[in-house]
Amino acid sequence: MTVKIIEGEKFAQMLVEGADNLSNNSKKIDALNVFPVPDGDTGTNMNLTITSGVKEVKAQSNNHVGQIASSFAKGLLMGARGNSGVILSQLFRGFSKSVEGKETIAAKDLSKALEYGVEMAYKAVMKPVEGTILTVAKDAAKKGSEFSKDNENIIALMEAVLEEAKASLERTPDLLPVLKEVGVVDSGGQGLVTIYEGFLAILKGEKITSSVQETTPEMDELVRLEHHQSAQSHLATEDIEFGYCTEVMVKFEDDKVKENPFSEDEFRNQLDVHGDSLLVVADEDLLKIHIHAEYPGNVISEAQKFGALVNVKIENMREQHTTILNEAGSEPSAPTAKKKEKHTEYAVITVGMGSGIAALFKGLGVKKVIEGGQTMNPSTEDFIKAIEECNAEKIILLPNNSNIVMAANQAADVSDSEVTVVPSKTVPQGLAAMLSFNPALALNENAEGMEEAMQDVKTGEVTYAVRDTSLNGVSIKKGDFMGIHEKNIVSTGASVQEVAKALIAEILDDESEILTIIRGEDRSEEETNELVAYIEEQHEEIEVEVHVGNQPLYSYILSVE
Repeated sequence: MTVKIIEGEKFAQMLVEGADNLSNNSKKIDALNVFPVPDGDTGTNMNLTITSGVKEVKAQSNNHVGQIASSFAKGLLMGARGNSGVILSQLFRGFSKSVEGKETIAAKDLSKALEYGVEMAYKAVMKPVEGTILTVAKDAAKKGSEFSKDNENIIALMEAVLEEAKASLERTPDLLPVLKEVGVVDSGGQGLVTIYEGFLAILKGEKITSSVQETTPEMDELVRLEHHQSAQSHLATEDIEFGYCTEVMVKFEDDKVKENPFSEDEFRNQLDVHGDSLLVVADEDLLKIHIHAEYPGNVISEAQKFGALVNVKIENMREQHTTILNEAGSEPSAPTAKKKEKHTEYAVITVGMGSGIAALFKGLGVKKVIEGGQTMNPSTEDFIKAIEECNAEKIILLPNNSNIVMAANQAADVSDSEVTVVPSKTVPQGLAAMLSFNPALALNENAEGMEEAMQDVKTGEVTYAVRDTSLNGVSIKKGDFMGIHEKNIVSTGASVQEVAKALIAEILDDESEILTIIRGEDRSEEETNELVAYIEEQHEEIEVEVHVGNQPLYSYILSVE
């Protein structure tokens, strides 16, 4: 059987079947996770991510491959959860960029799109690790490129891509020693293989899975270029440095872009000198800009170099501000306004599970705590919604989980506020960062100080194993408790108290002064008091603090300073 062209309808079916196959195998992919903790599994994250993309595909009806790919990529971007989900979204963001404008695609188009997806995914990761989904995608795309040079049959091409993806997946333990030790292949790479299996099945006229669930209503657009008004009553009108909220939309024109090649990063840097609250997004054939500028005409002139103006909106923020103050009563005095401005211009958004942990963060000044849910992996869209709800000019994101940092970074990239990510990987790191937060400092100064503060805290966590495994020479049984120190399992056993005691002995040293215990929802006050008594008996020099976190999954979270 030979297929030389993929039309839009067939391409949409491929995406749906790939997502379906991933969904049906997500639990198996979860089981490949090397670390047997109950939060943030790869299969679950990839499934939630791709489901968001398929909803976008099903929400529209056309037969244009480029447009379908663009919708799919947008859905993935907004629904991306965990590192694996973000990488998957970048793979298909690059894919969509490669096929934009193409109503149908041939074998060489498909192979080129796979290669461009790999290129974009590698750029999205600060320190790419081989032996992961990135390697599987790269090897498969390279094989596809070689195959398509003298073969136009797309079925044969996809067979070659899938065969190499599987072979690369089998090689992942040779690149990551921890995979070899546990005896598994990379979970993210396995997820990508299941997607490619779905693609091939549709091309061959087969179906390997059942249909995915019906779609929900359309998701919001990738970026909403709306200006959100902050707490105006705490700002003096004369303190507004850039007075015009400027929004510009430009439709790219081939002749202008040929004369002025467009680079999103370079253009963003060019506009940065014209104001603040800058957002630049190149979305398919459109360029969108949001900026607070003093001279909007300069921004418009720069934008017109790439195409025709589609929409321009300019609002005088000083006049708006004066009106608001008049309606409120009176203009605040300048000294008071400046003092309050430093306090209200900021918002810190963090991620946490448990009412007690949320209360701890809010007590330290966090404006919004995103409830992580069972997987503690909020999506890019969750972060964007939180940013919009906070309605602040400067925002700091604290992920508190290494598997959430990429989604936070992705949200920061598309937000119309000034957003920076302080890459906290644990709750204790996030709390330490908040203790050093100073609303009087500039955004970059705050971020630097908060990151430094995170280095002074050590984290311990007591949770349970969701599967049997052996890691670093430690045999772990499903249901056993585990004591984890900075991602290393240092104690295991059937008794949560004994595991916690062994963990504490591991993380305390001669320089330790304070041990903070955050109690999970499954531990009683009596059990925690018993643990505190043990610590005070064994380590008289250590000051012990206890907080009720009510967090699920983790019996105790420990912080050592």
